[in-house]
Amino acid sequence: MNFTRRTLGKLAVGLAAASCLISAPAMAQDKPAPFDKPGDVKIALVRYLSTGDFFQAYLSGVEAQAKALGVDLRVFDSRQDAALQADMVDQAIALGVDGIIIQHGLTESMKEAAQRAVDAGIKVVAFDVNVENPKIPQIEQSDRDLARLALEQAVKDNGEAWKAGYVYVAGIAPLDRRDETWKEFKAKYPGIEEVAMFGTLDNPIANSVANQARSVLTANPGIQVMFAPYDEFAKGVKIAVDEAGLSSDIKIYSADVSTSDIAAMREPGSAWVATAATNPAVVGQVSVRALAQLLAGEEVGQSVIIPPTLITQKDLNDNDIKNMEELSAKLPQFAHAEVAISPWIALPGK
Repeated sequence: MNFTRRTLGKLAVGLAAASCLISAPAMAQDKPAPFDKPGDVKIALVRYLSTGDFFQAYLSGVEAQAKALGVDLRVFDSRQDAALQADMVDQAIALGVDGIIIQHGLTESMKEAAQRAVDAGIKVVAFDVNVENPKIPQIEQSDRDLARLALEQAVKDNGEAWKAGYVYVAGIAPLDRRDETWKEFKAKYPGIEEVAMFGTLDNPIANSVANQARSVLTANPGIQVMFAPYDEFAKGVKIAVDEAGLSSDIKIYSADVSTSDIAAMREPGSAWVATAATNPAVVGQVSVRALAQLLAGEEVGQSVIIPPTLITQKDLNDNDIKNMEELSAKLPQFAHAEVAISPWIALPGK
């Protein structure tokens, strides 16, 4: 058979087209069901807490990972209304979603709602709320390590004996886990004296905590350390400490971080000297990936833990870190977590 140059060109184009036809379904098969048709996958994020930079960054991480997967994301925000959050789980069930992320909440209000979702055949993961269900993986920031890192730094900075104010609200799973570590530290270091405990989640949280902290500082002039293991708590404490002119007398240790937190820690003479944190955007991404793995039939485990990083005022100043982007760039351990990774799951920005 005699091939002209034109015939060879046509043959090459035909082979290329055939190759594309063959490879298209093969590529689709690289992703397990239901992610071979990701546009048909619907997931819901049902939120209890949404006020503050941490929760905005968490939401951005959820949205980024959902976009990378190509799934349909619905967001429900109860704004700290426990009954409404439970109703929103039911709304998500009625919408026919395939998976639900429950973000924070109260065990007593979410336990039954989460079970209703499971009974409806929906896959569920829970971030920082214990729904007491073995079928629902718990996404955690390793809250005990968050508290441990901050408190170890407090002991390093202040020795083993000091008077402390402590900000705490019971019934919120991550705060309860951090509280366990605080109690262990007080037992380990008998010289640490808790002279005041206070806290509120009333919105706006920082301002509400500041109102309480003013009274606490007036009643307890000897406080040397404030342990505020949630950044909105720390913001409120800092407001009160600054107003009282005590920035050089009191050191604040916290958990979580955001761009506004970084700015507050870097203010000249700031009392906020250290925080321990995971990247909230990364936590949001991990929440979606873990749910995707469940939907694909993969083993996830009961606990999905994201390791934290200690961030000190000195780290921020020495590296001239001004925002979350620079924090991720200059402290690489903060930028990404090798957690809930599967070869078929595309990562944001990749």
